[in-house]
Amino acid sequence: MARAEKITALRPKVPCPECGRPSSRDTFPFCSHRCKSIDLNRWLRGAYVLPPAEDDEKPEPGQTS
Repeated sequence: MARAEKITALRPKVPCPECGRPSSRDTFPFCSHRCKSIDLNRWLRGAYVLPPAEDDEKPEPGQTS
């Protein structure tokens, strides 16, 4: 067996979360700097904000705590 056949990738190639193409090693898990920048822009705009959790402890309107 040749030495190159024994080497395994550190990370398996996964589909890019933006476009579905195989990921690139230098921009993992994205395929390119473009897709990486698109995702960063969504984070900065607040597109990935989680909705606030409903508190079960909140008093009903009109009640005092």
